[in-house]
Amino acid sequence: MPLAGQKRKRSPSENIQPTPQLQHPYLSGNFAPIQQTLPLTPCTYTGSIPKELADGEYVRNGSNPVSNEDLGRDAHWFDGDGMLSGVSFRRDEDTGSIEPDFVNQFILTDLYLSTLSSPRVRKPILPSIATLVNPLASIFYVTQKIKKISVGNTNVVYHDGRAMALCESGPPMRIQLPGLETVGWYNGSTAEGESEKEKFVEDGKKVEEKDKVFGQDSGLISFMREWTTAHPKVDPVTKEMVMFHSCFAPPYVQYSSIPQAEVAGLSDEAPLKKILNAAVPGVGSAKMMHDFGVSLKHTVIMDLPLSLDPVNQLKGLPPVSYDASQPSRFGVFPRPHPEQVRWFETEAACIFHTANTWGDTNGSGETTSVNMLACRLTSATMIFAAGNIAPPPPLVPKPVAKSKRRMSFFSKYDYDAEETIYERAPLLESPLAEKEAFITVNNLNYEQAEEPFYNEEQCRLYYYNFNLKTGAIDHQWALSAIPFEFPSVHPKLEMQEARYIYGCSTTTTSFGSALGKATKIDALVKVDALSLVERGQRCPPRSITGVVDNRTMATVLNSSDPDDPTSVFRMPDGWFAQEPRFVPASSNEAEDDGYLLFYAFDESQLNSSGDVPSDSGPQRAKSELWIVNARNMKDVIAKVKLPQRVPYGLHGSWFDAEMIREQRPVDSIRTTAKALEAKEGGVWMGMRDWLERMLG
Repeated sequence: MPLAGQKRKRSPSENIQPTPQLQHPYLSGNFAPIQQTLPLTPCTYTGSIPKELADGEYVRNGSNPVSNEDLGRDAHWFDGDGMLSGVSFRRDEDTGSIEPDFVNQFILTDLYLSTLSSPRVRKPILPSIATLVNPLASIFYVTQKIKKISVGNTNVVYHDGRAMALCESGPPMRIQLPGLETVGWYNGSTAEGESEKEKFVEDGKKVEEKDKVFGQDSGLISFMREWTTAHPKVDPVTKEMVMFHSCFAPPYVQYSSIPQAEVAGLSDEAPLKKILNAAVPGVGSAKMMHDFGVSLKHTVIMDLPLSLDPVNQLKGLPPVSYDASQPSRFGVFPRPHPEQVRWFETEAACIFHTANTWGDTNGSGETTSVNMLACRLTSATMIFAAGNIAPPPPLVPKPVAKSKRRMSFFSKYDYDAEETIYERAPLLESPLAEKEAFITVNNLNYEQAEEPFYNEEQCRLYYYNFNLKTGAIDHQWALSAIPFEFPSVHPKLEMQEARYIYGCSTTTTSFGSALGKATKIDALVKVDALSLVERGQRCPPRSITGVVDNRTMATVLNSSDPDDPTSVFRMPDGWFAQEPRFVPASSNEAEDDGYLLFYAFDESQLNSSGDVPSDSGPQRAKSELWIVNARNMKDVIAKVKLPQRVPYGLHGSWFDAEMIREQRPVDSIRTTAKALEAKEGGVWMGMRDWLERMLG
């Protein structure tokens, strides 16, 4: 018998099994990374490939950690190494037929190459999302000599002869089409690996190497000034690439606009001015900014209550936090003049993607208001869910006395009023609202809603109208009640009054209720946005929480109205899609005359545990590229059978034959040779290996 105060020693038993660990929702199933890369490899297909795709390429970017096991359960999906997956539509010169080829490649960033040389590195590099959202994560894991910390895993765009992969934590990385080779970092003037003969053109003359670059003259924090949004906008008219840079030091937001070389100095018109790292005044703290809005004449910066302050980590607080008691602020300014920004303030929200932005003009051509469509969420749960981390409790402000003045049902937002936003509108999306207030709101039966229009976890296509004359937000409401994310429009109508918005949705649940797990897309949606905007302006819904079209997804799916403003392409049972990209047809008879390209995956290929079979085995899972008629949202025109699977990822782009043909010359590309050589040994690598063992 053990003495008093002593614990009984338990005998080891082989019958006691280890406690099962929950799978990371964003690193299992077809979210799991794939390690196999393929050069351009011929594919089979069914159906008929449209002639408009000849010699073009669809490329999608995404998070693909080098090692799923090493990352562990606390890894964040956003931190994975960038991987590009593309389908090139090669035209056979002899027969004229179109033959698809599949290719996928890791983006050879500094981090990826460092990981190859040091496989023991298991922790993300600051300022990765994993270390920022989890206050328990250590910040002392950087043992590599790394110049730039971006993983380049979010988006891919084309500008001025360069295809570029992007991620917020660094500058763009140039890649080469169609093989998806990594060329080098782009600095706002040139990219590593480009021909020395290629110089930026300005005023019709070749510019010397002194041409200004990102972060120039910024001292010790110059590397932060290179951090570029993953969603730059390319003007379809002027060919300028517009972008912003967000970091942890004031000025917290900077702005750049880079003309295309030919437009800059070789046209008869006055050359467009190049802007690099111009401060945007009015942002008072570091924020997590992902996207913004750009019209042909104005830019909209979003200062939302989603903070990003690494200093909080030293205090044991989450550096990333969402405070619903704080307002959302939208800074609108003429594109060449960020110093003229005007701020519009309204209720809290999270917006990661805008769909389109355009201006309204009067008879003299003066812009009177700016319109923006965005995917508006009412929480930041997704940031934490993608890291398998429980979100922190919401920040609740001190109670305030109810205002005697009540907001009129259809009143416009008055941002100059003295009351706080929740004093002015206590029944809106306030975290202070009492349970009884929610019951009252839900029983209003506004517009015969089929579901309560108060939903803490909404994700909807939302409309803002910023009045430049009065400084007020004249309209702010959702176009539709169905979930909507990953938006896109006709590429030639971006920044203009595009009628149709394409995006992703789900038929089984709302995006909000699924944010605690890996949300998967089983429906693609086409919205006649202008029709719903016109309806909403004619009979405005309730400000902020109102919805123009209150129908549920089930009702929309059962609609037989040929003029229905919402069309849905539903995936077959067990199949899931990824973000679609619209490619216009050459006939261009109507705005929606074209095709949606996207990757599709049949989850019946998963095993009983919900995992994919070995990607190197004979039973490996495979994906497909689907081509759908964007006009009727029904016909699957072709299915390209891929030689392997494509993990669920982020954003993609379509590169037409002209873009690929007009790429700038390249002198060199990045390779893994040096990283693999360094892995072999040496005194320094031995010391580094020992240190990394100590760090776990």
